[in-house]
Amino acid sequence: LAALERQVFDFLGYQWAPILANFLHIIIVILGLFGTIQYRPRYIVVYAIWTAIWVTWNIFIICFYLEVGGLSKDSELLTFNISRHQSWWSENGPGCVRKEASMPGIKGLDSHSYISVIGCALEYRYIEVMHSSFQILIALVGFVYACYVVSVFTEEEDSFDFIGGFDPFPLYHVNEKPTNLLFKQTYLLISPAGFSDMEGMNK
Repeated sequence: LAALERQVFDFLGYQWAPILANFLHIIIVILGLFGTIQYRPRYIVVYAIWTAIWVTWNIFIICFYLEVGGLSKDSELLTFNISRHQSWWSENGPGCVRKEASMPGIKGLDSHSYISVIGCALEYRYIEVMHSSFQILIALVGFVYACYVVSVFTEEEDSFDFIGGFDPFPLYHVNEKPTNLLFKQTYLLISPAGFSDMEGMNK
């Protein structure tokens, strides 16, 4: 649900890189849930590996909006340099008021140009940082839970024999006869005494 909420606001802000990352994250989460329900440890392992990548991605988003390491929140990195859009929260955050002014020489409905945003109770970059921090927290919890589920599934597979069940001495060993006894029975059937016994039984 948190990933879907974030996906909606990234769509509104035309943040193409986060949109693709969120979409992939949602797919992997569904895969992990399917693996848990359908007893597929490999799918859960894929989810656990993805959580590490997801944490790394969200750390990058935090560094991007806090402008750590030479990154700039005003760059077009998250839009693949195909648009100048910013986070949807930059203009629609809590308490934000957008100021517009007419462009000289331009008429019509689109004759207003964005100038500034004032009165924001919380700057948009901190909202994005909180979103990413919450995603990191959920991912860490999911990673721990995924490791626990995989360990439980592995223990069950080690303790269960798919032919004989939980019995350490499966049934197919019970009916086995010693080799010398089988040879003895074969000898009795082939020997003359064995044939005579069989003739007597037939009579």
